[in-house]
Amino acid sequence: MIAPSILSADFARLGDEVRAVEAAGADLIHFDVMDGHFVPNLTIGIPVMESLRKVTKLPLDAHLMIENPDRYVEAFAKAGADSISVHCEVVENLRAMADKIRGLGVRASIGINPETSPDRVLEVAEHLDMILPETLGKLRDIRANLERRGLGTDIEIDGGVKIDNIADTAAAGANVFVSGSGIFGKKDYRAIITQMREHIERRKVVG
Repeated sequence: MIAPSILSADFARLGDEVRAVEAAGADLIHFDVMDGHFVPNLTIGIPVMESLRKVTKLPLDAHLMIENPDRYVEAFAKAGADSISVHCEVVENLRAMADKIRGLGVRASIGINPETSPDRVLEVAEHLDMILPETLGKLRDIRANLERRGLGTDIEIDGGVKIDNIADTAAAGANVFVSGSGIFGKKDYRAIITQMREHIERRKVVG
């Protein structure tokens, strides 16, 4: 699944940008939320998601890089999120969080920072719809663990995905690919999304 990240879109025409990548064949829209505390940047939030929900039928994938996500998951679900990722570093009880998100009718995902072991997340993998590691090394280990257990949990890779490395991330085990400038930095969204799919498929054949 190809997920354009709207952080790299033209915010002056955000609705048009979302419609354009939907028409170009994107599978979902990735929505990075940063609070200036858990991560240093400060980005968009609930009102923008509510607005985008009105202009696209694609699933909205909310990645909450924030402290105290428990306070906000219900609001993001009501705003139109179809999947919500929270980070294990700020969640004490991952099973309870996953159950809460799923109870809102939303896919539950847990993110893992580069310095964090994936063990806690893997312990509750059967209660998750998706896992979001930050590095290829963790991605490979997580996919191998899931396959040994017969789990079909999605693995999303977020950050730096472009045409020249998307095949490698697919080979490492990802099946949801978040790309910001790799898509919005191109003139022809349909062409780049098509090329990304072709690179993934060719890698599957070679693999």
